[in-house]
Amino acid sequence: MAPRTVPALLAHGARTHGDHPAIVDGGSTITYTGLRDLAIATARSYRALGVEPGDRVAVWAPNRAEYLVALLGAQYIGASVVPLNTRYRGHEAQVILSRSRAVAVVLCDGFLGNDYSTLLAEAGGDEAGPVVPGLPHLRTMVDMYSAGRPGTLPWAEFLALGERTPLDEVEKLAAEVTPETVCDILFTSGTTGVPKGVMSTHAQTIGVADVWAAGAELTPADRYAIVNPFFHSFGYKAGAIAALVAGTTIYPVPTFDPEALMQLVQDERITVLPGAPTIFITLINHPRRTDFDLSSLRFSIAGAASVPETLFEQMLDVLGFEQVAQAYGLTECVVATVSRRNEDPRHVAQTTGPGVPGIEVRVVGADGADVPIGSDGEIWLRGDNVMLGYFEDPESTAAAIDPEGWFHTGDVGRLDEHGCLKITDRIKDMFIVGGFNVYPAEVENTLAEHPAVMESAVIGVPDERMGSVGQAHVVLRPGASATSEDLIAWVRERLANFKVPRSVVLAESLPRNASGKVLKTDLRQP
Repeated sequence: MAPRTVPALLAHGARTHGDHPAIVDGGSTITYTGLRDLAIATARSYRALGVEPGDRVAVWAPNRAEYLVALLGAQYIGASVVPLNTRYRGHEAQVILSRSRAVAVVLCDGFLGNDYSTLLAEAGGDEAGPVVPGLPHLRTMVDMYSAGRPGTLPWAEFLALGERTPLDEVEKLAAEVTPETVCDILFTSGTTGVPKGVMSTHAQTIGVADVWAAGAELTPADRYAIVNPFFHSFGYKAGAIAALVAGTTIYPVPTFDPEALMQLVQDERITVLPGAPTIFITLINHPRRTDFDLSSLRFSIAGAASVPETLFEQMLDVLGFEQVAQAYGLTECVVATVSRRNEDPRHVAQTTGPGVPGIEVRVVGADGADVPIGSDGEIWLRGDNVMLGYFEDPESTAAAIDPEGWFHTGDVGRLDEHGCLKITDRIKDMFIVGGFNVYPAEVENTLAEHPAVMESAVIGVPDERMGSVGQAHVVLRPGASATSEDLIAWVRERLANFKVPRSVVLAESLPRNASGKVLKTDLRQP
């Protein structure tokens, strides 16, 4: 069992794995001892900026070593980390920074041509703020790329600030971090389109990682290429923290470039490579796949989207993995089920496996009673690694977790005779594009702001490469005109690209039931 706080985990890693590489990022290697030292140095810098235990620190950056250093340093002194999606536009990030009242954000101006500090400044706001309008609590923007944008603190200068903070002060705060301290708050948009902050304690975040590491049989001999974003629970908890629990070496992958990834697998003898099904479909069908030696690959989990029936067979036969699995989880309970070891790949494609140790799984009907094996119902989960609750939102927490501690997921599934779970639908209408959750209400709210739009309904439609993509059904105002291209461009300016509908259907009306609710099931009919 891993230590149950981040400071204890880092101390254990340094003591147990010492000079073994913790992170290899391009040309630089950070050992387990070095990672602990960097986390402490960063913690001292946060203290120099006035960050207190319980404060929120946001990280808005791609997968790279500095991301993990920024994250672990904040957690070392009992601050909670709020990861931000790298594809967010300024308004989306501002909403979460405002909701969380983050006091600092570590970002990377220039990633994929985006200046995050500029996006924030341009999002604006009525209220004055120390660094950007509309965010009175945000005191500091640290730029790990050190692009020199106004109002940002370059990464090297940030680290130098730590000299002002006595080491004893930071170690005293680290000793006060308990397994019950809030470790992170991951914001999920939810069906209402209003972000809800999922709170996890140190014990829960490390507990999730522990379960995942055990299922993957991670060891210090493994080299784990993390393509899943660190801002997502899959890349963060089942990725980076799981690796740190096991003494595994992390290879951060900032963007998915198939040839660069295959080159990395060949050069660094990568053994563990999980990801969204899109990644493996792309590699299997890549024209240059046989130019690379992928024989080191040992283990993969492909989750987070609907899976083609032959995918897992091809991952074994074509890509050469020794073991493949599917998993089910969500931000509120990151790893709920995982396929059994040495499972038939056809069965892996059809189910996400039984509940992991410490998680109970039920499938219940509308009356709250368990449904028979093979019947559909809502998936309920209970266990140590189900979230603490939603940040400053007791009503949503009470609606999601009942008095007996069961978390009502809103997902529809069925259990087979082996206790393995199959996901069949989502009550919440949420769909997944290339591994990213899309909540229709958020896209519909954005379309509603267009002067020509009267109403809209957004659904996910199957897509061979991405799993699913958005399709908007739009009714225009009488006398108004707008093309499908106009509406797609409107959303693209305002939301992350994975949320942008791939197609728009202009309709005279939307199908409704007797109470006036839009029938999205009808829209999904081919």
